[in-house]
Amino acid sequence: MAISEEEFKRCMSAWPSGVTVVTSCAGDTIHGMTVSDFSGASLTPPLAVVLCDRASLTTRMISEGGCFGVSILSVEQQEISDRFASKKLEHVRFEGIEYEIGQTGAPLLTGALANLDCRLTATHEVGDHLIFVGLIESAEVRPGAPLVYWGAGYRKLEDEAD
Repeated sequence: MAISEEEFKRCMSAWPSGVTVVTSCAGDTIHGMTVSDFSGASLTPPLAVVLCDRASLTTRMISEGGCFGVSILSVEQQEISDRFASKKLEHVRFEGIEYEIGQTGAPLLTGALANLDCRLTATHEVGDHLIFVGLIESAEVRPGAPLVYWGAGYRKLEDEAD
């Protein structure tokens, strides 16, 4: 017998992760959501993987538009993470947010620690989520500290040099 949803959530809260906003477009419409299930998948070719809830508007846009952007958030971008996670703000997530359009058409958030612009290469169905694999067409990295989520809250990394 599989564990309960509550047990699963409790176990996963022990895993610290970076925080990203995954974005996409379909035609002239853009959308995005906060995602912690992101990873690099391959060096050659350079691939990224994101896991997205099937019910999300962003998931539909990735499927329809064939692209996605990943913005790895800095510690200063907690408000952006909260906004892109909120169902109440789903239709106004980009209002007042600075972004650029990547080569693929996916929006990339300004000020993120890193932005990856990905062309969708594969989709896999798993439970209530879809796994999207994307070829990283372009990437940009900036200095700074990452926004980290652990134990049901945001955390700061302590610099070992301090």
